[in-house]
Formats: sequence, C-alpha cells, structure tokens
Amino acid sequence: MGNEAAMDAGRGPESGLPIVDDFDELVALVERRPGMYLRYSAGLAADLEAGHSRDHEAEVELPGWSVTTISPEPWWPRPVSDWTARRICQYAHLAEQPERFPWLLIGRLVGRGPDHEPLVVDMDPVIRIGDPALDTALKIYHERFDVGDDSRRD
Repeated sequence: MGNEAAMDAGRGPESGLPIVDDFDELVALVERRPGMYLRYSAGLAADLEAGHSRDHEAEVELPGWSVTTISPEPWWPRPVSDWTARRICQYAHLAEQPERFPWLLIGRLVGRGPDHEPLVVDMDPVIRIGDPALDTALKIYHERFDVGDDSRRD
C-alpha cells in the first residue's frame, strides 16, 4: 500500500473524516469531548451546499442544521455507553438513505427546531461513526432498553 493509500485507510468520503468502528472508542471520545452533536446527513460539504435544515411541515427554513446531543445529561445515572447507543439508535432511520451517515461534530447552538432539536451553525466535523460501531450500538440499545416504551404514560 502506498503512502497516500495508507493515509486514507480508515477514513470516509467526507474529505478525510476519520471513521470510528469500535463502539468503546466512540464512547471514550464522547466522554473526552463533551458538547459534541450527532448528525445524520451526507456530510458537511453536502450540508453546506444544500443550506440549513428546513421545517417541511411549515415550509420554513431553520436558522441552522438539525442535530441531536450525544453527550449524556448531568442527571443520567447509567453508563455513557447506554446514552450513546440510545441517541445513535433513536435517529438511525435517518441513515436509511444510502448517502446519509452518522457523524459527530462541534457547532454553535443558534436555537431549537420545531421538535425541540438543537440547531447549530459553524459545524466542525469530528468523526464519522462506522457500521461496526452502529451495529454494537443497536445491540446495546436492544439489550439494555425497553425499546418502544417511552415516557408517554407519565
């Protein structure tokens, strides 16, 4: 393997964005870098080209891109791995389109969307989540949570 190929190994199509395939490494990153967000899209370049997220129901352009938090809230009593798996899996349906993938980023919060999701600008990609890490997240989510039983009965 040549030097150029070796430098690209383990990197995704998002201009050299590293891919994390190991779920434990992903959780360690989430623990080390609080304040990151999770986004499912075709990546930063595609997002910048398409423009901000849109509320299609109201036909309104939002002031930033829709993301979700990946760092656990201070009140969360369970392991960070549980929170991380749950956050990834609750939005995994967004990756059903082949060009979309999950990636972590740092961004500046500018508001909340119509579903109370954070809206960010000045996105700085950190890492792409690889399929093996997604598979582990899905396994953990189904093993440790009563999937589908939400807080609507409160």
